[in-house]
Amino acid sequence: MITSSANKKIKQVVQWQTKTKDRRKDGVFLAEGFKMFEEAPQAWIREVYLTPEAYEKIQTEKWSEKLFASSFEIVAEDLFAKMADTQTPQGVLVVLRQPEYRLEDMLKVSDPLLVVLENLQDPGNLGTILRTGEGAGITGVILSRQTVDIYNPKTIRATMGSIYRVPFVYADSLEDTLRILHRHGIHTYAAHLEGKEYYDHCSFREGTAFLIGNEGNGLTRETADLAEQYLKIPMEGKVESLNAAIATALLMYEAHRQRSHA
Repeated sequence: MITSSANKKIKQVVQWQTKTKDRRKDGVFLAEGFKMFEEAPQAWIREVYLTPEAYEKIQTEKWSEKLFASSFEIVAEDLFAKMADTQTPQGVLVVLRQPEYRLEDMLKVSDPLLVVLENLQDPGNLGTILRTGEGAGITGVILSRQTVDIYNPKTIRATMGSIYRVPFVYADSLEDTLRILHRHGIHTYAAHLEGKEYYDHCSFREGTAFLIGNEGNGLTRETADLAEQYLKIPMEGKVESLNAAIATALLMYEAHRQRSHA
């Protein structure tokens, strides 16, 4: 059992937990909790850290075989609290390799349903979009380079496991990426306050990509104008806009509804 805070592995995990550039350099991300361990693809797992109590619990659960197929360390409770990002950790922390996805693979599916995120900054919003997107059947997420790190611990937590199943890519240029989408016959829609058409008046049965902008500023004009069409969400009262994750959920589930009744 690891009991010293001077242990190199402990120090490394703390670095990965707090520093995006270290996670990127080493190609890893962290996930906490029993559910995230249970759903983690075995091939992605590099290391597992557990408190003694969590180790005892896992031995009585169906995940014991998965644990013993992984490299794992038992860590003293006080040290684990320093490694964890959560206020009340469950005692399980998994170090995983970052997956690699390609845009061309996302475009090979029949009638792709994509979300394009420009400069989103809230990690909880991003995680919620992935989780809701999985539920709505999206086939991928495209992120601008200025969007929050998808491996931010708060994002990972908000995905509730969808990080393992929803493909995503960071695009060096949204302009170039949207041109590629258009060449593949994918229709692009910008969620925009200046939209003239309500979102439920549009057809999303063919290849579709929804463009969603920054929480405070929305889409940049340059990106919005690359979309084939602006669309809007009805607003009553004095509300001017919706939370980015909520707006995205409405669009994704409208596409799901249409496709389910095609």
